[in-house]
Amino acid sequence: MDLSKVKMVVTDMDGTLLNSKHEVSEKFFKQFKALRENNILFVAASGRQYHSIIDKLHTIKDDILVIAENGAIAKDKDIELLQTGLDRETILELLDLISTIDGVYPVLCGKKKAYISSNSEEFVIKFKEYYAEYALLDNLREYEDEILKIAIFHFESSETFIYPKVKHLESKLKVKVSGENWLDLSHNNAHKGHALKKLQDMFNVSSSETMVFGDFNNDLEMLALADFSFAMANAHPNVTKAANYTTKSNDEYGVETILDLLLKS
Repeated sequence: MDLSKVKMVVTDMDGTLLNSKHEVSEKFFKQFKALRENNILFVAASGRQYHSIIDKLHTIKDDILVIAENGAIAKDKDIELLQTGLDRETILELLDLISTIDGVYPVLCGKKKAYISSNSEEFVIKFKEYYAEYALLDNLREYEDEILKIAIFHFESSETFIYPKVKHLESKLKVKVSGENWLDLSHNNAHKGHALKKLQDMFNVSSSETMVFGDFNNDLEMLALADFSFAMANAHPNVTKAANYTTKSNDEYGVETILDLLLKS
């Protein structure tokens, strides 16, 4: 595995770069400095809100590229590189459908803020880990923002309790089980692969010069764009099957272990 030509490192956040306590290691921040010294671009690619990603990577926020909301938006500092949102008619239809599913909590993921209608303390605690800027609305249909995607939360399993109810939408929307408890509905082009391809083209980086880390189904499209694609040890079986390589879990410094090899090369 010759890593000497890698020019871009792309990593998912939750379950990948973040440990199970949702923390970024100090080791990574030291490695990031070395990546910069070697002119290697770093991209944080997450289903999280842009503001939440920046909160986690605040000390390096001016030196990274960000793919947020599962690829619905990409930014270089304050410069918007890509945005792919949902139209109002689609959003209202989806809210009607979601209202028929038991035990779920929808989130309208806007460009400015995220919007929820539930004030369930248990849900809000979970929600606030992923959304730094948000507002509580009495009725989600009364939002005033550009909506990038709709995220749906279930306390037990998004794959078991939400996906079967929305699977039929896959012909016209991107339906992604993005975590154990989360499922995202977005525009067909709003996925990490679409956003990453835009960045690769923009910065003239090929798949043979790209390294990608991921753990869940919302990472599949971007893993396919890198010769050096890594599944975490804690990854969903679909991701392990799709990736060219594997690494240790997010709690065992899986990303950092490979970055050590990259920097040595």
